[in-house]
Formats: sequence, structure tokens, C-alpha cells
Amino acid sequence: METRNLEKALDIVSVLVAGEDVSERGANAALYQEYNTNPEVYDIVIMCLKKMNLSVYEYNNSLFAAPKEQHSVFGYSNEELRKELGLRLNKELYLVYFIIYNIIMEFYTDTLSTTYAEFVRAEDIIKKTDETTSGMIDRKTGFVLNEVEENSFRQIALSWDELPTVTADSAELRAARNSKSGFVKLTCNFLVSQKLLKENENRYYPTDRFKALIENYFDDSNFDNSKGRMAQLLGDEAKEDVYAADKQNQGE
Repeated sequence: METRNLEKALDIVSVLVAGEDVSERGANAALYQEYNTNPEVYDIVIMCLKKMNLSVYEYNNSLFAAPKEQHSVFGYSNEELRKELGLRLNKELYLVYFIIYNIIMEFYTDTLSTTYAEFVRAEDIIKKTDETTSGMIDRKTGFVLNEVEENSFRQIALSWDELPTVTADSAELRAARNSKSGFVKLTCNFLVSQKLLKENENRYYPTDRFKALIENYFDDSNFDNSKGRMAQLLGDEAKEDVYAADKQNQGE
């Protein structure tokens, strides 16, 4: 192993670990070329990141590092993320997770898709989350219809459903825990701070980091399995609604 190659590889790892991108354009272009053209540098980078329990993804000629599940150093614990977001309760944190899920689904119909929306607005996210939770709640009883994930889905659906759409005392969209729009703004602010979204004139655009994570990371993680389970649950509810409507139209 050449000392120079080791140094270049460690330079790449240190940049990625710091949360920066290694791209063919910009300040780290030379490091990207080393990764892309030098097999030994590539192997060292992959080995080091694997030992750190990090994944590296390439998108649009750029490299991005992401912590794997249950990472205690580069990831967030629930408590740490609550503090970061200014939340008090785990149910509020789970609601933020659910809003992120709906943001992903606004951009992608599934993680295998190469097509995505150019941008989303807060009202789009609210509408999407309303649509998602509407299949979880029987409004006659206030309970989630499916029994399997009853506790978690009940908490998420009812927590969202009980919120007003917009904060009553403010026409301006602000991050808050007392309205749907406030929770969406809080969530989007966090994603912007993590360089996953860019905001421009109340529109949120996905960054290359966001695309790299969604199109690669979630296909390789347990979250994708839960996403698939959630999609299956919601899909089953939709099929039941369609079947009931067909029966009614047929006069049965």
C-alpha cells in the first residue's frame, strides 16, 4: 500500500465524515478523481467507511456518506433528535418521521423510481399527510382500522388528525408544534439544515444528497421494509374502499 494512496483515501474519508460532499466539481474535485480513478484509494475508502459503519453513495458524480442503522456516533438517538428539533415527546418525533415519509412519497412513488417531482410546497405535504392518515382512522370510533401496528399508527394518525391546519394566531408559516403547517415547517427546516432539501420562495427542492440517500440507502435498510409495510397497509385500505364503492354502485 502506497503512503500517498492511504493519505488521499483518508482525506476523502475525513471530508465525507465531516458531512461535506466529494464531487467532480468544486473544492474536492481532485479527491473525487482519486476515488474514481485510483483502485487502491477506492478500496481504502470503502474499507474505512465500512469499519465506521457508514455507507457511501454516488449520485450525479458526487459522493455522500450516511450512517447505517443504529449508528451511535454519526446518527441521532431519539433523545438527541428531539433536542435538535425542539420536541418534548416521542410521539411528536414519530410524527416528524411520518411527515418525512410523506415528503419522500411526494417526490417518489417508490425508491426504484428515477422520476420525481421538481419541488414540493408545505401545502402539498399537508395534503399528502392528510391523505395518508385518512386511511388509518375510523372516524366513527377514532381508532386505527388495522390491528397489527395499532399502537404506533394510532398515535401517529391521531396526533396529526387532532392538529389544526394552520396556527390560529399567525398567518405566516412558522415551525411549531401546535399545527399541521407548523410541524411541516419544523420538519422541512431540519431537512434543509441536513442539506437534504433547499428552500426557495416557499418551495422545497431535493438536493443531490437527498436523491442519493433515497435512491440507494432506503433500498438497503430496514426502513425500506417498514416503508413497504406501511405502503401495503395503506394500499389494502384503498382496495377495500374501492371494493365497497363498487358494491354500492352495483346496488348490492
